[in-house]
Amino acid sequence: MVHFAPWLAPAAVVLVTWGLVGLLQKIATNHLSAESAFIWLLIGYFALEPLIYPGRSLFAYSARSLAVTFCRGLLNAMGSWALLAAMKNGGKASIVVPLTFLYPLVVILAVPLLLNERITRLQSAGVACALIAVALRSV
Repeated sequence: MVHFAPWLAPAAVVLVTWGLVGLLQKIATNHLSAESAFIWLLIGYFALEPLIYPGRSLFAYSARSLAVTFCRGLLNAMGSWALLAAMKNGGKASIVVPLTFLYPLVVILAVPLLLNERITRLQSAGVACALIAVALRSV
């Protein structure tokens, strides 16, 4: 029997759901402004909240944890709006989505400095391949 790491199933959900999001974002911005599409995105977040929130008090966490998470929310919101704006301003989903989904490169470049994680040569080659793939797709 094959055993999978416990993070693999949620990661697979991300792959499928964010893949569908990339398509739906373009469809939405064909009919709505980026700002309207963003508001509906937020409504979608709030609709899901009762199903996933653990029920603990929001303030049961440390101030540092809340501040980091709040900043993450602001950056996520800014990125979501900018992606919708790129789509609304004529960006093709087949180019904009893969380009913006290279955001893990920021993480890859930052983790050695901020989290003391080591990046292997093979992982560096993967980064290079991702950049080449997006460049080739954009032509």
